[in-house]
Amino acid sequence: MERRGGGIMDIQLKDKTQDISVYYQLHATFETLDAMGANFINSCLEQFATTFKAEAKNFEAFSSEEKSIDIIMSILTNYVPECLVRAEVNCNVKELYEGKDILPEVFAEKFLQAVKIAEVEPYRAVTHNKGIMNGIDAVVLATGNDFRAVEAGAHAYASRHGKYSSLTHATIENDIFKFWIEIPLSLGTIGGITALHPLAKLSLELLNNPSAKELMKIVAVAGLAQNFAAIHSLTTTGIQQGHMKMHLINMLNQYNANTSEKNALIEHFKTNVVTHNAVVEALNELRLAIDD
Repeated sequence: MERRGGGIMDIQLKDKTQDISVYYQLHATFETLDAMGANFINSCLEQFATTFKAEAKNFEAFSSEEKSIDIIMSILTNYVPECLVRAEVNCNVKELYEGKDILPEVFAEKFLQAVKIAEVEPYRAVTHNKGIMNGIDAVVLATGNDFRAVEAGAHAYASRHGKYSSLTHATIENDIFKFWIEIPLSLGTIGGITALHPLAKLSLELLNNPSAKELMKIVAVAGLAQNFAAIHSLTTTGIQQGHMKMHLINMLNQYNANTSEKNALIEHFKTNVVTHNAVVEALNELRLAIDD
């Protein structure tokens, strides 16, 4: 790892005795480059424990049974607030929205308010960030990385100020709309199943075999794009229009609707409420009419 330019970058002794009696933590920082590095890190940490116990025997203060060093555990953390990735987009407000149902300036202000609500209201922030992770998890999972670790670290970061908040932010200054995400990510393109699982390997090939840092940027952009799409829907047509269209397609597939039937019923439900019974009835009526 050192030969590749990585390895152990820093070691700090942290006094945690105000939280737990006689508790100290050895905090090590690692650079794993393109490797996922979990096994490397944990192996190093466990060696720290072995070395600590061996070296402690050379000091009189730890020579008695009552004052011996007790290593509770040696394990990496999935919280990496020093490994932040920021993705940002900006444009003139007038270029932000081209729909005829709402002016770009009005859309921009509604969008900004929606983000501000997610910044201050945990009930909204949880769903807001869940949508961001819909985009992020898909890429993380496809490339053979640990999406659960990324999820845990992202939600911890969203709570770093003592209140759960949005991972994305927006401003409008001098008619320029700016939208960005800042998220902790630690990903790898070497190790794990990246070279073993055919879909993980294919996914990385589709992304032009990025380095770990490049993959982190791609993942952050996916989260930002997902969040933009969600807020766009929420502040214009409403989220249900897209959800119910997907729900309609799923039900039509369930009942083996052909292309002609799908096209007819998609058109029909543009002006009718989508429910399971309504779709079944409409499909049956369509099929009876064709048979007749």
